Order: sequence, then C-alpha cells, then structure tokens
Amino acid sequence: MNGTTVSDMPFSSRRPTDSGRWIAPALVAFALLGWLASIWVFAAHDLAELPRYFAAGYLVLDPTSLLFVLVMNTVFLGISVYMLSRERGSPELTRDIRVRAALTVVFMLVLNIGVMSNHLILLWVLIEVSTSCAALMMVCGTFGTSKEIAWRYMLYSSMTLAITFLGFMCLTQSAHLRGIEISFHVDQLGAALTTARDGWQRLGLALILFGLGGKLGLAPLYSWLPETYEAAPTSTSALLAAVQFNISVVAMFRVLQVFQPYDSTFAAHELLVMGYVSLLVAAVQIMASRNYKRLIAYACISSSGVIALGLSVGKTAAYGVVLYIVSNAFVKSLLFITAGRLRAVYGTNEVAPLSGVIRVLPFAGLLFTGGIFALLGFPPFASFLAEMLILSGIVQAGNLMAFTLMCAMLTIIFVATGRTVFPMLWGEPKQQVPQVEESLVTMIPKLGFVGVLTMLGTYTPAPITDLLRAVALSIGGV
Repeated sequence: MNGTTVSDMPFSSRRPTDSGRWIAPALVAFALLGWLASIWVFAAHDLAELPRYFAAGYLVLDPTSLLFVLVMNTVFLGISVYMLSRERGSPELTRDIRVRAALTVVFMLVLNIGVMSNHLILLWVLIEVSTSCAALMMVCGTFGTSKEIAWRYMLYSSMTLAITFLGFMCLTQSAHLRGIEISFHVDQLGAALTTARDGWQRLGLALILFGLGGKLGLAPLYSWLPETYEAAPTSTSALLAAVQFNISVVAMFRVLQVFQPYDSTFAAHELLVMGYVSLLVAAVQIMASRNYKRLIAYACISSSGVIALGLSVGKTAAYGVVLYIVSNAFVKSLLFITAGRLRAVYGTNEVAPLSGVIRVLPFAGLLFTGGIFALLGFPPFASFLAEMLILSGIVQAGNLMAFTLMCAMLTIIFVATGRTVFPMLWGEPKQQVPQVEESLVTMIPKLGFVGVLTMLGTYTPAPITDLLRAVALSIGGV
C-alpha cells in the first residue's frame, strides 16, 4: 500500500473487521430472552397473587412493575432489531458496536431492576445510573452526538434528580419533627406521612413531583429533551423516549400510590399546572419546528402534558392515562426508528430538503404517516381511545378549563404537525432520489409496533385489560 498504514487512511475508507459482526445479533438475542422472560412472568403470575416482594423487600413484582417490564422489553426487542439492521447497512458501525452493545445491556438491566424497585432511594439511584449510561451511548461511536449536548443532558438530569432528592430530605425532616422513623420502602413510607397540614411534607411532595416531572419532560424543566432527542443517535433517542421514560413514570406512580390517601389534592394541583404549561410550550414549539426529529421531541412534551393532566384528575381518567403511556412507548419507538431511516437516506433532520418521501421510501413513509396519526390520537390506534378516556374523565371531574385547554392545544398541535410533516411525505420531490428498497429486517419491528397499537385501540385481550385496570386502580382510578 505504498507505505500507507491503516491508521493513515481516512476513517470512512477503513474496512471494518468481521470480529464484531456477532455482537448485534447477540444483542437481539439478549432482547429476545428479556422479552420471553417478561412474557413468562406475566403468564405465570395471577394478579390476585401480587404483590410479591423479594431481595429483602427492596424489589417488588406488582401490577405496575409487571406492566412496565413487559412494555419496556417489548419495545427494546423492536429497537434492537432496528440496531441490527442499521449495523448491517452501515459497516462502520461495527467498529464501536462492542461499547454500544455493552452500554445498552447495562442500561436495560438497570431499567428492569428500577421499575421493580420497592424503595424510592434505590429507584432514584437507578434512574441516575441509567442516565449515565444514556449519556455515554449518546457520544459513542462515529455517529455519536457532541459531548457538549451529552453534558447538558447529564446536567439537567442531575438537576432534576437533585430536586427530587431534596424532596426526600424534606419528608425526612417532616417525620423527624413529628418524632417518627421514616422508611422509603414504597409499602412502608405511608406510615411516616400525615393527613394534617404539614409544610415540610407538602414541600417534599412538591419537590419530588417537580423533579420527576423534569425527567418526564414536563415544563418548565423540559429544554433538555428536544435538544437531546434530536442530536442523539436514533437508537438512543428511541431508548430514551420509549424505554427510559417509563422508569420515571414508575417513580411518579410510586409517589402517587404512597401519597394518594394523604395529600392527593395538592399533588393534583401541581400536576395540573405542569400539564397546562407543557401543552402550551409544545403547541408553540411545534408550530415553529422545521426539523422532523425535533418535532417528534416536542410531541413527546405534549404527551407528557396529557399524562400530567390525566394524573391530576385520576378516577375515571386513570385507565386512559395508563393506556396512553403504554401506547406512547410504541408510537415514539415507531417514529424515531422511522426517522432514523429517513436520516440514513437523506442525511438531514431538516424538513425543507425532504419532499415526496413516500415515493422514495414507500414503506417507511407510510409507517411514518401512521405513526404521526397515532401520535395525534387518530383511530384505530390506542392513543385515540386513551385520549377519549382522559377527556371523559376530565369532564366527569368538572374541570371544563382543563378540557377546553387540552382540546385547543391538541387541535393546534394537529394542524401544525400536519402542515409540517404531510408536505414532506406527500409533496412533489425537490430532488431526484432513487427509490430505496427496504429489507425485511427493517420492516419487522415497525410492523410489530403498528400491530400492537392497533390491537390496543380495537381489541385488547382480557389479561392485558385486567393488568391496565389494576395499575389504574393503584394510582387512584375507579
């Protein structure tokens, strides 16, 4: 080679070794085993037998943990197949597949343990560990994002978790002043709470909800989310939005389960305000967005706002909230991995250069369209049924202001999203791009997500319905 070493060659021209070719299939096998294990756990345990405690009471299998273990591992299986297809289509990804796969395995193990945590401090620690893994995945490899964005993500996440920890300290102070020992085991924390007006207890609850709301992307601590979701590699964005999001949801559910008999009204008011502001922010930003990946990110903020409004109402809206959270995990996964396909073909996240995507990528274009419809709450997808249940619950609670605002903001989001996305998908092409053939491997996870969304929106099997209802009852549903 005329004295030129491999290290002297341009990075893009080096041939990847074959030694890492087994890792992506092994990651899919790991995801498949995790999914089969979650299916087995779901099938082997009757809801009447739950909860079951283990690991000295630090872990619990109850309807909440059972549901989210099942959802997370199902979504991860689809994302892992997408990662395999990307690795096969981009050989340069093989060079850093070992590190990315190792981080992904640790990330998933931490999240599975986290949703089963019966101790709020342990859950808090595991959320922080998963955040560190995600930050490392963001900067890993040729297609990683900048370290600056990863640091900002870590900074915001650490800040929200620090606020949450301050809330724990306030609860400790409240119990100390009343001469009571406090335990942060979810099934024991209620013994240290009081129904009397207690400033430290309310401050603790307010800080915990505020901090966890920031992790969910609720306003005002939402600014990390659009930047992170846009800049991160597509598989990492999908893992953050559709998998890690759920551990923060579980933490919120645990707090509401504990405080429901003691200060549910105060919690409802805080969630209501955060939900209002989040929907307003999302509507304004989506109107201004000209980047399809960032648009999805702002839609995630809108979804968090809907969840917060539903949780503030509880009762008849609770089932809709749980169904909405489950359906959103699949919607976000579908949209992000399809957006990754668009990025791979067009080389940009901007909407302007894209037009007539449906002609170049017929399959991906159709599924992206379906994902947008599901995101906006159209039938026959589960998000439509969930939104109707949440709106019905809000009306039954007599909160017409929340009902009006939610309908208005969702309408604005629908119009703004359609104005941006549909010309990109169906418009006349601005450049000549040959039609791209898509392999079966790229189709399988997307079709699976669409199938689940359609099933949940049309006919939900009785065991799944019972599990969703059990989780809804645990957060104040009726």
